[in-house]
Amino acid sequence: MRINSLRLQLLAWVVLPLAGLATVNLWTSHGNALATADLITDRMLVGSARMIAEQVAMTDGVINATVPPAALEMFDTGDRDRVYYGVETAGGRLLTGYPGLPGTPGRPSMEATYRDQTLRLLTFTHAVVGAGKDSPISVTVGVTLFGHDAMVRHLWFSAFTQQLALVAIAGVFVLLGLRRGLAPLIRLRDAVRSPERSELDPVEIAGAQSEIRPLVDALNAYMERVRAQMAAQRRFIANAAHQLRTPLALLSTQASYALRETAVDARREALVALQASSARLARLAEQLLTLSRAEPGSRRPRADRIDLTQAARQVLETHAPRAVGRNIDLGLDETGAVPVIGDGTMLREMIVNLVDNALRYTPAGGTVTVRLAATDGEAVLTVTDDGPGIPVDERDHVFERFYRLAGATDEGSGLGLAIVREVVENAGGRVTLGDGAAGGLVVEVRLPLAGG
Repeated sequence: MRINSLRLQLLAWVVLPLAGLATVNLWTSHGNALATADLITDRMLVGSARMIAEQVAMTDGVINATVPPAALEMFDTGDRDRVYYGVETAGGRLLTGYPGLPGTPGRPSMEATYRDQTLRLLTFTHAVVGAGKDSPISVTVGVTLFGHDAMVRHLWFSAFTQQLALVAIAGVFVLLGLRRGLAPLIRLRDAVRSPERSELDPVEIAGAQSEIRPLVDALNAYMERVRAQMAAQRRFIANAAHQLRTPLALLSTQASYALRETAVDARREALVALQASSARLARLAEQLLTLSRAEPGSRRPRADRIDLTQAARQVLETHAPRAVGRNIDLGLDETGAVPVIGDGTMLREMIVNLVDNALRYTPAGGTVTVRLAATDGEAVLTVTDDGPGIPVDERDHVFERFYRLAGATDEGSGLGLAIVREVVENAGGRVTLGDGAAGGLVVEVRLPLAGG
């Protein structure tokens, strides 16, 4: 299950590995507890066997074995263990104790079953002075495992409670640390969501850690871009409203004039003018829509593979009647396909605006030439005209929206080159303006050439 809380994720990343390490430690602790219980039990068995062995002696030529009570009472730990013992001579004769008790000759201790009970046994050998061939004797002591197992459980449970307390304390300190560490993020959230923030002013979070500072800086940079885009949108709306107001007023005036005229020729002239104004208004609305679409973030980026040569050919075919009507030589100079990657619709609109501008400012009988080439990994599109050109000191300004050259008589909208720049920059290219060899303007667009 996915955890959506950052606090719980960080807590899990700290506590779960710690719990895993504690589990491994508990497993090793069980082994240590078992080894400790074995060692203590073996020491008790050795002490008991030694105590019994020291009581074996020769009396009137007869070997006697006496079991002192203390040798058995040392196993009385309250766990109801039973103690079994046996004392045998070197020949295997049982002097005292339980017959058939397994011995552990040559081994420190072992576990075996005796009388349906599991015992831990140990055999201790001891030399008896004067015992002759009966010496050395063997003393075997065995005890049930109730006390042994209780000791293992006690030691392991003690380690378990310590590990559990360690994990719990670590979890508490982690929560406290997370609460303090995430406080700047909480303050950042509250600052962004505060109803008192009416503007997209930069957010300043006091005490923000070095890991959170980049987030604050990125948020402030993003809000700066949003402010810039909002300002651009406000300017665009204001300029668009201003640009649309004039042609709409002109349309209204021309329509009123046409309604008042009774002479057929005058009315026809007014209607022709009305039609021309409507066409200019439609072109302006189309350019406004294109510019809005060309702005970054206004639509999902597309990566079409477009042949600029084919696109230019289609644009020139569309504008050919207009060029013929003004006796302008509209030509295409190309040597083959020039593929690029980008938004196909916007790239074609870029070519439309370049050709439209060239035809608009080229005098009747002039020449407009569109050239396409692939050079050094770039697609190069140039549009050359015989118009008046653009002064050098004005070339940076003509890319601004609604900017018109001083003294311009053509009824353009000032959006054509602004659209061209937006489209070209969104496609990762650049656009420059220059002078033609025989005057006029040369617009050069360079775009990354599509691979493959």
